[in-house]
Amino acid sequence: MKLLVFITLMLAAALTDTLGQDVTIFPKGEQAPNVNHVGVVWRSQLVQSDSVFTFGISEVAYEPGARLNWHSHPAGQVLLITNGTGYYQEKGKPKLTVRKGDIVICQPGVEHWHGATPLSGLTYIATTPAQKGPTIWLQKVSDEEYGIKE
Repeated sequence: MKLLVFITLMLAAALTDTLGQDVTIFPKGEQAPNVNHVGVVWRSQLVQSDSVFTFGISEVAYEPGARLNWHSHPAGQVLLITNGTGYYQEKGKPKLTVRKGDIVICQPGVEHWHGATPLSGLTYIATTPAQKGPTIWLQKVSDEEYGIKE
């Protein structure tokens, strides 16, 4: 009985040490060239679309203040928010705050943007069907749209 208690306590201590550390499942990826966004954005292509998998899957991480330009996806996109706090906004609608655990469904052809808040980074897994074409990139999100006051 004492041995069982000892083993249980040792396992609990080991798990506590492990759970207290940051664990990375996927590599951080490559820093995306600053072409269709503001700030620092990291992207890791997890699954490339092809004739078998007609969708791509990426992990995207934003440093605080980073955001994508307005854009749309001809076949839509699903974002699974895995860490941090960010924003999502569709053209003509109010900006929404998204957090770890949220799921965002970007409807096909709808102009929108997403990114981190000024004080928090944001990470998500994006799955994007590719059969109707690539992302259509539009203008930068203005400071006013993002929420920066002068």
